[in-house]
Amino acid sequence: QVHVVEPGGGLVQPGGSLRLSCVASGSIFTINAMGWYRQAPGQQRELVARIPTGGFTDYADSVKGRFTISRDDAKNAVYLQMNSLKPEDTAVYYCNAVIKAWYRDVDDYWGQGTQVTVSS
Repeated sequence: QVHVVEPGGGLVQPGGSLRLSCVASGSIFTINAMGWYRQAPGQQRELVARIPTGGFTDYADSVKGRFTISRDDAKNAVYLQMNSLKPEDTAVYYCNAVIKAWYRDVDDYWGQGTQVTVSS
């Protein structure tokens, strides 16, 4: 089994910063990519940022210059540093990992989601 856990999130004022973290664990053979998605009420889930293994980072236009994604492959972890937060960044943030587990095909694994609220 593979588990993706993402503690963190919370309430922050506009212009503030927040750092999300996510760790994948279990019967992992390889991790092909890790990233963050978000879903605001009444909207579809959207990509925030993503790092393929050995590839280039990809950001949503709305967060470029404000958010930074990074990985620690030794810990199977991915982080999202969010600066200059805006009320429109309010959403449930989901960690995603594209993983080949032992004796299984490559698949998407999702965290449970963490609420980020930007409000004064």
